[in-house]
Amino acid sequence: MQTSLETLGQLERRLTMSVPVALIETEINQRLAKLARDAKLPGFRPGKVPMRMIAQQYGPKVRSDVISDAVQSTFADAVREQNLRIAGYPRIEPNAAGGATDQLEFSAIFEVYPDVKVGDLNDVAIERPVAEIGPADVGNTIEMLRRQRTRFNHVHRGASTGDRVIVDFSGRIDGVEFAGGQASDFAIILGEGRMLPEFEAAATGMSEGESRSFALTFPDDYHGAEVAGKRAEFVLTVKSVAEAEVPEVDVEFAKAFGIASGSIDELHAEITSNLKLELKHKVDAKLKEQVFTALREKADFALPRSLVDNEVESMMQKMAADLRERGMKPEDVKATPDMFRAGAEGRVKLGLVLAELVRAEGLRAKPDQVKALVQEAAQTYEQPDAVIRWHYEKPERLNEFEALAVESNVVQWALGRARVVDKPIAFSELMGPVQA
Repeated sequence: MQTSLETLGQLERRLTMSVPVALIETEINQRLAKLARDAKLPGFRPGKVPMRMIAQQYGPKVRSDVISDAVQSTFADAVREQNLRIAGYPRIEPNAAGGATDQLEFSAIFEVYPDVKVGDLNDVAIERPVAEIGPADVGNTIEMLRRQRTRFNHVHRGASTGDRVIVDFSGRIDGVEFAGGQASDFAIILGEGRMLPEFEAAATGMSEGESRSFALTFPDDYHGAEVAGKRAEFVLTVKSVAEAEVPEVDVEFAKAFGIASGSIDELHAEITSNLKLELKHKVDAKLKEQVFTALREKADFALPRSLVDNEVESMMQKMAADLRERGMKPEDVKATPDMFRAGAEGRVKLGLVLAELVRAEGLRAKPDQVKALVQEAAQTYEQPDAVIRWHYEKPERLNEFEALAVESNVVQWALGRARVVDKPIAFSELMGPVQA
């Protein structure tokens, strides 16, 4: 095997190789002979088909397979000899016939991984949120749980704030119906603010079976660009009105959340424990976000174009899948690869930095770390032991936890080098608004 390596760019290389034609012909003949032992053709007994017919029937496919195998094997040997780290997939090209007709010559064009340099984090400031969980936070959580278990009871009166109304409506702009302007059996909870104010105002006071016409002008910044700023005429019919009944915090309420004794104190303790776990996850996420941003910004090296292109394609496919789940057609969204390139470059850069840190600093996931993460996740289920056993039945089920352990190791490594500043913050502010 003869090889030569040529540098085409910062990361791009061309590897030229040749394989003796005699070796290829020998392998072709051997494979055809093997096929001949079992080949079945009309008019001939198995194993008695003339080699000429075997070559005619199977020759082109065998030749293609042999050449493909020879190219792949030669390329793999050359990569090992040259100690190359290939990024992405090579592009194989046959070379034009030259003077040496006894050699099959071809070239592989590919990219190599860059020499990754992890930046100095000494001048990086990382803010660590510091929050305490107080009685008000527990109370807010209980209130959210109460609202989640709200029951709606049918009433015969005009709708008011807090009621759920089931409506049919139809809207027109300039006398023509428009997309999204019609619905049947549509539920609205008055006062939540999820509908435009004019819509809620029209429904307020209406009773079951009542219809009303009203007009509204869509805001200029309305999410539906095709109707933004336009005036529409609606016909609204109320089909039912239901009054909200929020449960009391009592023994039955506590039991509904797994407190067998029905003790309200135990419920408070359970909620406090869960909030502490949520707080830990939130703080960890904030720290990881800052660390990863700093690692990306401090790293300076060329990115393999093939890896970025692969990441762009992956992001576009994920977007298309998300759109389909929402009932939308991906082709209706004018997405181009350039829209995803910056994000893809950031992901590829971070992935290369993390891989280098894991290699150079020995930050691989340890079994006890993985086990602790599995146990923590299992506590959210009714049978934690069964969940833990399930994860350990197959190694691939631990992949997610191994990745989390590696990320945690990287974050701790970075925090030991950056300047960490504690930032007091209210628990409610850190966690964001409570949602029903």
